[in-house]
Amino acid sequence: MKVRISLAIFASGLWPAIASAQTPAAAVPVANCLPKSWLDLQAPYRSVEVLPDGRVTFRLCAPLARDAKVISPDLGDLIPGGATDGVVNGLPLTRDAAGLWTGTTSRPVPASPYRFNFQVDGAPVPDPRGTTWSEQVTGLTGVFDVPGAAAAFQEYRKEVPHGAVSTVEYWSNGLGVKRRAHVYTPPGYTGDARRYPVLYLVHGAGDSDDSWTSIGHAHYILDNLIAAGQAVPMIVVMPAGHTPMRPNQNLLVNTDFGGDLTNDLIPLIDRSYRTVAKPEMRAMAGLSMGGAHTLNFGLPRSDLFRYAGIFSMGLGVQDPAKEIADYETRNADGLRRSAKDMKLVWYGMGKTDFLYGTVAPTRAMLDKYGIRYTYVESEGGHVWGNWRSYLNQFAPKLFRPGR
Repeated sequence: MKVRISLAIFASGLWPAIASAQTPAAAVPVANCLPKSWLDLQAPYRSVEVLPDGRVTFRLCAPLARDAKVISPDLGDLIPGGATDGVVNGLPLTRDAAGLWTGTTSRPVPASPYRFNFQVDGAPVPDPRGTTWSEQVTGLTGVFDVPGAAAAFQEYRKEVPHGAVSTVEYWSNGLGVKRRAHVYTPPGYTGDARRYPVLYLVHGAGDSDDSWTSIGHAHYILDNLIAAGQAVPMIVVMPAGHTPMRPNQNLLVNTDFGGDLTNDLIPLIDRSYRTVAKPEMRAMAGLSMGGAHTLNFGLPRSDLFRYAGIFSMGLGVQDPAKEIADYETRNADGLRRSAKDMKLVWYGMGKTDFLYGTVAPTRAMLDKYGIRYTYVESEGGHVWGNWRSYLNQFAPKLFRPGR
């Protein structure tokens, strides 16, 4: 983290204030927005400010920069000229005489958490004044929240009891490397002797095991559901969905992940936490790539899991006929068992998701094997707004007596 922040300071033009001896004095304006020294912790500006009308203003102090903008995978068409993922063009920022760059979204931003970075002279730069971050598969982004009633289910609420999120490092015997997971324990876990069911919740291809909490707010969603009596208290394990790269590795059928999950992570969790180590008390769910992991290593494994949640993913991404035939060859026996054993298969997809075309072949496969499922079709695309909502709908259905 220290290295990343230092690089961000360098790229954003803040380095001259820290090492001015290495930069000609004339290169930095006499009157500028930089702090006078590293001890000057106060700044006369906020890097992200939600305005009363719901628009958002961004500010960056970079007096040496020639061009600056805001880029975001989450802001979509709320920034002028942005592509559907908000990355291509970004929100242009305008420089004042002191080197402070400023820009405001053209429309109000809906209540939700968002990721963003500045782009300075073509290089992505995390907010130099930021304090909250989301780790991606590589690099990190800043995070800000727009509060509001629509986001209440995923926000921190001071009046409800809160669980804890731990970072767990472990040795994977199967992969021969150190691995990491995030683990949520529900409110009251440290004060009682009960054993708890476990949900294994996997991120997507662009993210990391940090993502379901840093931008997905899974811990707040569970806190709020549990406090309202809408979900059973549970442990949530958020594994690293990526494994060390090797030649010809299939991102969506990653047997390295499946082996690590089955042989290393689940046994570790059952040894280290007060779990109910039975398939009836385990669930697996994931978004995008994590949904593919669930299709491959959760749905056919009723000996391990009795609940499966598939968010924004399906079979047949590139070559439907071949991929589904291969999937059935690998999993036919497991799918037949799951048709009898699974307590819940929950499938969610956005109407404008670029993977929407995978829904029909996936549902046809489920129907072929007689697997009962709940299918939910939402507005929007391949976005965190959907995935938080899916978790909010899925979690209350888990581990209920009689199901």
